[in-house]
Amino acid sequence: SVPRCYLNKQLATVRVLKGEPAELSCTVSKDNVTGTWFKDGLKLTNMDGVIFEKKGLVHKLIINKADDIHAGKYRFEGGDVKTEASIFVEDPPQVDKVLLKNLTSVPTVAKAGESVKLRIPFEGRGPIRAAWLKDRMELGDDTRIRVDKTDTCTTLSISSCDRRDCGDYKVRLKNDSGVLEINLKLMVIDKPQPPAGPIKIVENSSDNITIQWKPPKDDGGKPVQRYLVERQQAGRNDWETLGETPRSCTSFTTSKVEEEMSYYFRVRAVNAEGVSDALESEEVKAAGKASPGAPDPPEIISTSRDTITISWKAPCKTGASQITGYIVQKRKKGTVTWLPVTNVPVKDKKLKVTSLKKGVQYEFRVAAVNAAGTGQPSDPSEPTFARDPTKSPGQVQGLKVSSSDSTSVTLTWNKPAVQDGNDVKGYEVEMRPCNSLSWTKCFTLPAESTSCRVQGLQPREKLFLRVRALSDGGSGEPSELEACTGAAAAMVSPRLLIDDTVKSFLVIKAGNPLRVKIPFEGSPEPVVTWLKDGLPLPSQAVVSTEDGSTQLLLRAAEFSDSGTYTVELEDELGKRETFSFQVQIADVPQPPGAVRLEENVPNTVTVTWDPSASEQWDKNLYYTVLKRESQKGLWHVLGDLIYNNKFTFTRVVPGRDYYFRVVAKNDLGVSDPSDTVQPWRIWKKKAEFRVKAQKYRGVNQNQPPRFLVPLRSHVVVTGSECHMSCAVGGHPPPKITWYKDSRDLSRDPNYFCTNDFGVCSLVVPGVTKQDEGEYMVEASNEVGRAYSKAFLAIKGNS
Repeated sequence: SVPRCYLNKQLATVRVLKGEPAELSCTVSKDNVTGTWFKDGLKLTNMDGVIFEKKGLVHKLIINKADDIHAGKYRFEGGDVKTEASIFVEDPPQVDKVLLKNLTSVPTVAKAGESVKLRIPFEGRGPIRAAWLKDRMELGDDTRIRVDKTDTCTTLSISSCDRRDCGDYKVRLKNDSGVLEINLKLMVIDKPQPPAGPIKIVENSSDNITIQWKPPKDDGGKPVQRYLVERQQAGRNDWETLGETPRSCTSFTTSKVEEEMSYYFRVRAVNAEGVSDALESEEVKAAGKASPGAPDPPEIISTSRDTITISWKAPCKTGASQITGYIVQKRKKGTVTWLPVTNVPVKDKKLKVTSLKKGVQYEFRVAAVNAAGTGQPSDPSEPTFARDPTKSPGQVQGLKVSSSDSTSVTLTWNKPAVQDGNDVKGYEVEMRPCNSLSWTKCFTLPAESTSCRVQGLQPREKLFLRVRALSDGGSGEPSELEACTGAAAAMVSPRLLIDDTVKSFLVIKAGNPLRVKIPFEGSPEPVVTWLKDGLPLPSQAVVSTEDGSTQLLLRAAEFSDSGTYTVELEDELGKRETFSFQVQIADVPQPPGAVRLEENVPNTVTVTWDPSASEQWDKNLYYTVLKRESQKGLWHVLGDLIYNNKFTFTRVVPGRDYYFRVVAKNDLGVSDPSDTVQPWRIWKKKAEFRVKAQKYRGVNQNQPPRFLVPLRSHVVVTGSECHMSCAVGGHPPPKITWYKDSRDLSRDPNYFCTNDFGVCSLVVPGVTKQDEGEYMVEASNEVGRAYSKAFLAIKGNS
């Protein structure tokens, strides 16, 4: 019998990128086997770019450059053997390498108000899905942003871009073969925002006034170059330029002041793109030459359940005359209104303030009085409760060492016995080496903590530790013990154990809780520090660290909680590890406040409204104003993307009823509306014309049309209302048709035509430059026609 041929190595499935070489090979046991190759069940004799090769026992099918036609199921048959495998040709999305480098290496820069178009051509097996993302959120079409895609290209278009469009963008191209992500950066530059306020008065005297402000929150993408300072005298309309300061200086002193005169100040920031809007101060009154300066804040001498005794010092600047007394004022903490303590000035520099409410916290201030009047008041005193003095707390109980290692000692204790309602407010921990008599403060802990870990010690070091309780009445007697550090433990570098449950970007709806728990390891136990935007956490954030994990908790997230949070581990050797994640708090905005209507300019209506409560937190918030002309009609948008609280509607037609609505918007949606309650109407008196009756002769009373009062030309200002009128006679009464530049205006809703017994009027509300031109009125009846023409010229507001 002839030995059978069998396979030493069978075919294996191959995945190859389009354009790359591919190879199928198998090994048989006999050298004299002539093999045959099949593709998708059909015998292969020749095929473009495919080579059949046999070297001894090895049979190969070689593809020099794989293409879509080469994908399929291949079979090799030879002698007694048969083996199958597939070739998959992958063609993932691709972008030209030179274009890709240009897009990703250099940010795209645009000026505010310009249009931006980012076009990405691509190749690959279709269908290819293209998505644009900004800050990890996919972009869709809206009033300003448009995403377009063809089979070979995707484009992002932004009309009239602004600063909120700055950021990191990502283009994600995906098909069955793979995903390509391209990271882009867009920078939008603009003039800066106004300087941050309020404007503070640092110094105010009869000789000069010094003001101070803060840099703008947004410099427009270009550094602030300088600040412009202006001043207006109270009662006048003109502003006077005082000077400018470099960007590093946010204060300005002017000596051009008159005593007892009131002024307003305003400051503008300047960068390479332009000048910001102004930050304006409240009214500032220059001090008189003879009035005294402000004393130092009063000091608290003693308190009881209904009295507080305060004292103060005379001011450094006493004025031109001797101080005759002091005005003392008080207010409850958290309020803004100062109330007088006495009806007449106090001659002494000490006062016992009576008739206070028990348990209420008060602040006090004083102002010196001389012959010229009352001087500037002092800064407020420290807030103080009206209550009886309390006793010091007792000693802590059960102080002991619960554990120790080579460099630390952990203490635990119990609260002292409560005496006379004197609650413990916290604890103070101190230490003293055996060879020293001086105590060093280690920690001040809240009342909830009854343990602490003293670190940074030497191995086998002996020391003394003591703990005392703290309360409003002072500190209690300490409890003391002797401690010793234990044997050295194995050192483990600090490491955060980040897994898939810890996200680097979180979007939380306002009002929902935020809880992030991160496990870690390290020996000795590292110090855990949490930061928000590089600063300590706000007071509403709760951090707990125990059993090798640390947790951040915000029970009800607010807009102000958005930002970058960082957790940091650090051991005693200075080794450090950090992890940061982004938190975005989002919600639809609160509705705007009350809507008010005013006719500041004749035949216009100015809509003003109180801002939405969300405006102080949401920098992307804007407003939309709508109107309708009947109580149950459809709402139409008048203005969108409004970033202030005012809008003027100019195309008001007299005699019509208008209703207005304002809504607030952000990236998540639209607020509830705020509507006007009563309709808005402008009553317009009709012009009176007196036409002298004509005497007609003959039996036939028919008369051709004629203009008793012709049209006259008009010159009006942009935005105002234009009235054209004429008087027409004829019998039968003529038909009136109005034209502009030979275009019939009968059905144009932008014009308002009337014909009252031969007195014909055309109203053009809120004229624009497009309304300029020649106007003609045609009067026609069965007897004849007549025409009258006039020209309307438009000039700017300036």
